[in-house]
Amino acid sequence: MKYLGSKTIETDRLVLKAQTMNEQKYLWSVLMIPEVNRYYLTVPKKFSEKLKNWSKQEEYYKADMEHANDLDVFRWSIFLKESGECIGRVSCHEANAEDNNITNPNIRGVGWYLDPKYQGKGYGYEAANAMMDYMFNECDIDEIRTGAAIVNPASWMIMEKFGFVRTDKTKLVEYTYVEEPVEDYQYYLTKEMYLNNKNKRNLK
Repeated sequence: MKYLGSKTIETDRLVLKAQTMNEQKYLWSVLMIPEVNRYYLTVPKKFSEKLKNWSKQEEYYKADMEHANDLDVFRWSIFLKESGECIGRVSCHEANAEDNNITNPNIRGVGWYLDPKYQGKGYGYEAANAMMDYMFNECDIDEIRTGAAIVNPASWMIMEKFGFVRTDKTKLVEYTYVEEPVEDYQYYLTKEMYLNNKNKRNLK
């Protein structure tokens, strides 16, 4: 793959920018909303209370932002083009962050979340689509693998809308703020599959 970093990406309504410290407290506050973090956060449960305290998390975010413009980092804050408001985050990370059996850096994982007040408007789909276009076409990755909680159809339905294929295996995942392990569907999407599906969508 080509390590090009989190370059600025524009869509019809959004601008995706490399993250800065300016919006991190807001994004953290969004991530602390139960309906956002329930099937997103997989930080070990022993850190669950610390995560809720901004004064304890601020130093972590400051250190993380020092690498926001590194060429091997692919994380963006999502902004509304018209107002400049930050509404969420999208990322593309090495798949071994979720499955240490995957050693190929050309296989990636993805994730995104939005402030609930901006959900239901197609922003998540628009941001994720722009990110995947960039990763497949410009960074030349081969494949994306990801999962979604079976009990969270809003998540896996958008995967299938992009053309992700559900495998015949599921995986139990320990989510930070869910008491019991949750069964996840497992999905994959190759570059060829993504581009073919995108062409079909454009023809409609």
